[in-house]
Amino acid sequence: MTTISTTVPDWLALRAGADAAARSHVLAAALARAIPAGPVVVHDLGAGTGAMPRWLAARLPGPQQWVLHDGDAGILSHLDLRGVADRDGWPVAADVRIGELAALPEDAFHGATAVTASALLDVVTREEAARIVAACVHAGAPALFSLTVTGSVRISGPARFDVRALGAAFDDHQRRTVDGRTMLGPDAVSVVAAAFTAAGWRVRTAATPWRLSAGGLLTVWLDGWIGAALEQRPELADVADRHRARWEALAAAGRLRAVVQHEDLLACPA
Repeated sequence: MTTISTTVPDWLALRAGADAAARSHVLAAALARAIPAGPVVVHDLGAGTGAMPRWLAARLPGPQQWVLHDGDAGILSHLDLRGVADRDGWPVAADVRIGELAALPEDAFHGATAVTASALLDVVTREEAARIVAACVHAGAPALFSLTVTGSVRISGPARFDVRALGAAFDDHQRRTVDGRTMLGPDAVSVVAAAFTAAGWRVRTAATPWRLSAGGLLTVWLDGWIGAALEQRPELADVADRHRARWEALAAAGRLRAVVQHEDLLACPA
């Protein structure tokens, strides 16, 4: 059976600032308006170290109970909700559940006020996405999925670089099949939006780009992006090496920039 897990705590901590700056305040406010008054129960998928409640809890009414799902018990051991409070200042409560999205039952979100996830949809399969949508619809709980990779990348210094070949290879890597699982990658938002629309729900999306400049996240992201592209298409090694040499020089001079596009999606019952 397949387990869906988040990534390592150091990477989650490194990206936290860019994530917080990118997330859609507009869709978060719309979610807050969509949920009924009274106790709030939020199910968060791929919860990791708790980035979503740390960002979203203060934007929602309370009292709040968060149900944190992840396939990786190890990452949940790094869960940190210290100081997390609802918009009235009351601390949130939390419950942890270890489980696989491939086995998510239709009633998984029974009693939920809302469902959330962050940086998750692009690493699920079409079947897992269908299970998530079905469980949201069954519960009648609006869903906010943030920071899904779309495949659009712009890298620039004094001028823009042509990264179409590397970008296409990276996108194909995101759609690769691993242990029998074919991930949605940059198709995720359109697939999930279509599934909610077919169920008669209203869907809104918002662009949520990372805007990276000189610093640790830019370097680590760029290494990972190039590495994934070359894993998919090793024949691009010469192209990657030429770009990398210029990018390293620009980064050292504080002149390298990258815009990595993500998209947030909010789905609500009609």
